[in-house]
Amino acid sequence: MSLSNLDLLNECDGFPYYQVDPDLYAASISTYFELRVQGHDYAIGYMLPSVVEIFRNTPNWTVDDESRILTLAGGSNAEERSAAVMRTFVAMKETKHFKVLDKWRNELYSVNGKNKELLFDVERCATPLLGVVTYGVHLTAFVRTGGKLKIWIPRRAKTKQTYGGMLDNAVAGGIASGEGPFESLVRECGEEASLQEDLVRERVKACGTVTYFYIRTKEAGGETGLLQPECEYVYDLELPADVIPKPGDDEVEEFYLWSVPEVREAMARGEFKPNCALIMLEFFIRHGVLTAENEKDYIEIVSRLHRRFEFPTL
Repeated sequence: MSLSNLDLLNECDGFPYYQVDPDLYAASISTYFELRVQGHDYAIGYMLPSVVEIFRNTPNWTVDDESRILTLAGGSNAEERSAAVMRTFVAMKETKHFKVLDKWRNELYSVNGKNKELLFDVERCATPLLGVVTYGVHLTAFVRTGGKLKIWIPRRAKTKQTYGGMLDNAVAGGIASGEGPFESLVRECGEEASLQEDLVRERVKACGTVTYFYIRTKEAGGETGLLQPECEYVYDLELPADVIPKPGDDEVEEFYLWSVPEVREAMARGEFKPNCALIMLEFFIRHGVLTAENEKDYIEIVSRLHRRFEFPTL
């Protein structure tokens, strides 16, 4: 069955959106717990009740069943809170409470407050358990041939921990704590596509952000139903015809240079990693491929590609 553009959006942005269906949104959030940090009276994530139950009677955490709030009570600053969070998840990994922790990365992601201050760092693979916002960079590399766009599309290695063998954006990766989006992008361009740093710095264009609220499925690995709000910093890179991206590590099998119709057909077949399909939709909107005249769900798609989160963001 061919997937519509709205189908592709729904596959990745699965959490109800207040502006589309406020009643469904209200009903949904009432089934989760809020994650808070002591001294900060606002939510920084939504958590499944089954996950919160594992935190009950755990040092540095308190559970309020009546208000449905899990609070990180340990630590009075970012360093102390980060240490408390790390101790918790190391213990949970060792006792095998959650399958998602089997994919331990030794990478830290930041969790930030309303004033963009660092509240604490957390191991990357544990972020879906807390339901906190994470950040990444995605780059679309393309060339113009005879006035027409052709796009470089990589295929993920079949050995990847998640979405092995699916299609991806030219460069994509998570932003580690303490790292800025642009420097993260430059690093990923070298690692994933063997693109020279000088070329990237000279030609790349920042194109804003794409936001979505993913509900994890079995394809993501580990527990299903975990909430994963993500903000992706989006970049375009028009390459000279003689510059060919090449895999720089073992995460990509090969790159294809495809026309816009070829990319859209692969998207409709469901061959793209879900969030990478969203980045392509946003690229097509910015470049006039998708318009209000040729896409009946244009307004909803544009709105949801830039949805506002309930939590603080950078």
